[in-house]
Amino acid sequence: MPTLVRAVRGDITSLDVDVLVNAANSTLLGGGGVDGAIHRAAGPRLLDECRRLGGCPAGEARITAGHGLKARWIIHTVGPIWAGGGSGEPQLLASCYRNSLQLAAERRLKSIAFPAISTGAYSYPLQLATAVALASVREFTSRCDSLDQIIFCCYSSEDFALYTRLLHGSGE
Repeated sequence: MPTLVRAVRGDITSLDVDVLVNAANSTLLGGGGVDGAIHRAAGPRLLDECRRLGGCPAGEARITAGHGLKARWIIHTVGPIWAGGGSGEPQLLASCYRNSLQLAAERRLKSIAFPAISTGAYSYPLQLATAVALASVREFTSRCDSLDQIIFCCYSSEDFALYTRLLHGSGE
């Protein structure tokens, strides 16, 4: 059975999936946007667990328990800060998706939800980031069918419209 890839609009912290992805900063100790929302919803035990991980470089991923979330696990990945596109940002962003998907597959998890990594405070242009996200997921699912469902959880209607359009093949 092929992996179902879809976009939803809403709050990623409320999704009932095996694992959700946190667009974290390199300290993994919480911050603004999605990162702050996940830390608040998961509760203080998440911060305690993240402290023991010792941070995470851009492009890599780490996994923790979901604590107070419906999701059993959280994969924390650190996206690149946009600097015009010539400093390896597309490759680092693709690594975020690839490493997150690989961690989920290694744990035999079946459903994963991603936010729009790096498009908030890290200023990665939404259209470019979405293209990298979808290409990374397509590449992964072409060689690995362990995941049943991959969700792109969009907070804004703009993000949702773009993901929906690109998922259905128009506008790439």
